Amino acid sequence: MKSIENTSKSKALITALYCRLSQEDERLGESLSIENQRMMLEKYARDKGFPNIQFYVDDGYSGANFNRPDFKRMMADIESGKVGIVIVKDQSRLGRDYLQTGMLMEITFPQYDVRFIAINDSVDSDNGISDFSGIKNYFNDFYARDTSKKIRAVQRAKGERGERVGTTIPYGYMKHPDNPKQYTPNPETAPVIKRIFEMYASGIGIDSICAALRKDRIESPSVYTFKRTGKKVGIPDMANPYCWSKKTVKQMLTDQTYVGDTVNFKTYSKSNKLKKRLKNAPENMLIFENTHEAIIDRKTFDIVQKHFEGRKRPDKQGEMDKYAGYLFCGECGSKLYLHRAYSLTENQNNFMCGGYQGKKIDCTAHYIRECVLDQIILGKLREVTSFARENPDEFYALATQNGEAEAKKFYQTAEKGKTRIETRIKELDNIIRCLYEDRVCGRITTERYDTMAVGDEQEQAELKQELASITERIDEMDMREQCIREFMDKAKEYLEMPKLTPELLRVFVRKILVYEKEVKYSRTAGNPIVIYFTFQPNSD
Repeated sequence: MKSIENTSKSKALITALYCRLSQEDERLGESLSIENQRMMLEKYARDKGFPNIQFYVDDGYSGANFNRPDFKRMMADIESGKVGIVIVKDQSRLGRDYLQTGMLMEITFPQYDVRFIAINDSVDSDNGISDFSGIKNYFNDFYARDTSKKIRAVQRAKGERGERVGTTIPYGYMKHPDNPKQYTPNPETAPVIKRIFEMYASGIGIDSICAALRKDRIESPSVYTFKRTGKKVGIPDMANPYCWSKKTVKQMLTDQTYVGDTVNFKTYSKSNKLKKRLKNAPENMLIFENTHEAIIDRKTFDIVQKHFEGRKRPDKQGEMDKYAGYLFCGECGSKLYLHRAYSLTENQNNFMCGGYQGKKIDCTAHYIRECVLDQIILGKLREVTSFARENPDEFYALATQNGEAEAKKFYQTAEKGKTRIETRIKELDNIIRCLYEDRVCGRITTERYDTMAVGDEQEQAELKQELASITERIDEMDMREQCIREFMDKAKEYLEMPKLTPELLRVFVRKILVYEKEVKYSRTAGNPIVIYFTFQPNSD
């Protein structure tokens, strides 16, 4: 390789001094600080008389990640033929992936006639790359993997304890002034979240929500965060600060954080070298309820999720299918999907069975026009709410008649059963504790302890399962009572029902089943329809 001092051309080439520091390296001490690296590299370059010094600095980037801004800038200069020498404190500053670091040192740098120097490792490519350099790169890679493994273990333990493992604060929240680990609603942005949920729950589509926020000049989450903290979350478009993306709004509408829950392990990466985050399966996530103040009540959140179950494409006015998540085939249980097109008038919009459309289930079309369904549902709603309003005692008796006798009988025995089971569970706790003390003191053998304890622990587990079943059944009975009372109260509020709206469905209807016509393809025979109201909690 030609010496850089011997040609006039080489004097114009850059001597690249590359510095890198990650959070893990920072914990090892001041010796690896960016300032220390800069001073060392600059002194070495000047002592050797290397010309045209230029620094490339990546502060806060892992060595396993080669997607670093100044590293990429340096590589662009190398590929453009502008760099003659690259100097680093040691090989690990260049990177901790032994394959990519080795490729740089043994192929890329020689290919572009670049001299590589790692001061602390006594590496100078003018003297050749020794076998020990490859071993050094391997140990640097091993360190990165080991560090990543330890960090993952710590994060896993935190997540399993219910501590948040994410670092980004969701839009709508801020750190609690008295406890930085806790979220509290942000008075500036929490009302925006409420508005988004209320609009979607009322049947307004995501496109229309974005347009409304833009019209009211509400800053997008990325712009809001960047202006106030200087941190980039997403890609803040400062030229269009009020531009809300559909993806952002949809992510908000499905974020369980807003009901006061902490959801850990929503994403994962396959290894420390692959930085792309993948969506985790629901069964691998951990959810801890009521960990912070909610912005959205659970009922509204559940309604929004229910809307996502159906077709989510809005109509020409930006409104969603109001029946999304409510309408099902009475025969096969599939969702009924709304069909509308520019060639159809509003009165021609119709629903068809999803199982029939997909040809996956042997079912029929269950064709019914939206306007006809609206008339049937609205008429039934007016009838039932009027009856609940004008004859509350009779309505309550009819609503509870199917399960009232069963409920009375159950309540009479449930409390006695709970008391008996709880007493026996405590007795078994004491028995197991005494057995353990006898084993420790040598009064019984380990084998004898194992035999006796297994039976007691099995009985205790069965009793706990029985207790949970009784408690769940009591909760169902209580919920039934609550649902009936709420329905009667709402019936008094909604006196006028000029048209069927998403709000009316949300308040009064739980589920709608549409059956096939008794006479197939008949223009006169109607589709049998069954409506499950909200005072029927077990209809799902």
